[in-house]
Amino acid sequence: MAVRLIECLTTDAEFSDLFSDESVLDAMLRFEAGLAWAQARLGMIPARAAEAIAEAAARGGFDTAAMAREARDSATVVIPLVKQLTARVEQTDRESAGFVHFGATSQDVIDTALVLLLRRARGMMAAHHDRLVSRLRQLSDEHRGTVMLARTMLQPAPPITFGYKAAAWFAGCNRGWGRVAGRLDEAIVLQFGGASGTLAAYGDAGLALASQLAAQLELPLPAAPWHAYRDGLAAMVAACGVYTGTLAKVARDISLLMQPEIGELSEKGGDSSAMPNKRNPAGCALVLAAATRVPALVAAFLNGMAQENERAAGGWQAEWATVSQIVQATGSAVSTLSQVISGLSVDAARMRSNLEATRGSVFAEKASMLLARKLGRSRAQAIVAEVLAESDLREGLAANADAAELLMPEEIANIDSAEDYLGSAETFRRRLLGED
Repeated sequence: MAVRLIECLTTDAEFSDLFSDESVLDAMLRFEAGLAWAQARLGMIPARAAEAIAEAAARGGFDTAAMAREARDSATVVIPLVKQLTARVEQTDRESAGFVHFGATSQDVIDTALVLLLRRARGMMAAHHDRLVSRLRQLSDEHRGTVMLARTMLQPAPPITFGYKAAAWFAGCNRGWGRVAGRLDEAIVLQFGGASGTLAAYGDAGLALASQLAAQLELPLPAAPWHAYRDGLAAMVAACGVYTGTLAKVARDISLLMQPEIGELSEKGGDSSAMPNKRNPAGCALVLAAATRVPALVAAFLNGMAQENERAAGGWQAEWATVSQIVQATGSAVSTLSQVISGLSVDAARMRSNLEATRGSVFAEKASMLLARKLGRSRAQAIVAEVLAESDLREGLAANADAAELLMPEEIANIDSAEDYLGSAETFRRRLLGED
């Protein structure tokens, strides 16, 4: 399925295909065929009927456009789906047609189809995430000693290493994915409750059928149907919101450090339609676009959680599209950031140059702490401020009578040595990578 022009910057072909009409239809038909086989195994319907239903489901030729039109009459796509599936079974076995969708309800089909799609999405996102964090770990190890400016409130601050920064990206992404994966595992369970969540249509065999259907679809069986309780899906989409926020933080950092006046990092980037000299942070922009959309979509899902009694009127019907867009945006974000990180260029020399261009000002804290031990904090900071107003930090301290008297010559000589002012950066880096 081709990505529509209006959606091309908020999803990609892989995740768009996952929620294409063909894919969604296939998931719904898998439920219908699985239900028929489970019922046949328990003797509820003839084995011949299960075969006819499964064959008709696999045959293809369904009119999804007609389903979409007719769904507006009943507020569910399942009714036109069952109508078309029944007609196809009738073409080969009229008697078996009466066993299509036997005892199930629309929400069983919709929710379980969504769960089947989420299971596929989990594997797809996991593969991209694994590539992302693998490269981030590699970057962190390669640049454990590459010093660079930290930046607080967008202003130069005492140095860190790029290895430490990459490790923080790694850990944040790992924590985010851990939440998404965990919430997906909780949400990927069978939904099967019948008309009102009791499976009463099957008499005493309802629980046995639910267990058989879960096995048929290779899904966990929850304690009870969850048709009116959407907290499992809510936790999953909320975790997607947090995860995409972290992915966006990484993309924001890269795009800022890619600015020509900084020039410390660069992604493959994209062209400008007007300025041939430009190299835009195109990949980062796509990640940030996805993260911009997800919070509002999460809020839309949460807003629909107050569902009426045993089946909602409106809240549930809105979920399908909302969850689809959240998963597509999250998948697009992690896929794109994985590509950005895989092609990321690091300019260690520029990092050093930008650090040196501060004329030692980012080591003002270091100088103040050394002087404060003998002069007190206020006087020490005043001396450092006076020095920096007139010259480089090292030269100014050497020329300042108070500083020259109180500090050792080697302390002044090394005052702007980044490697001597990294504190616990390497320990933190290793901890973030799970190495200590």
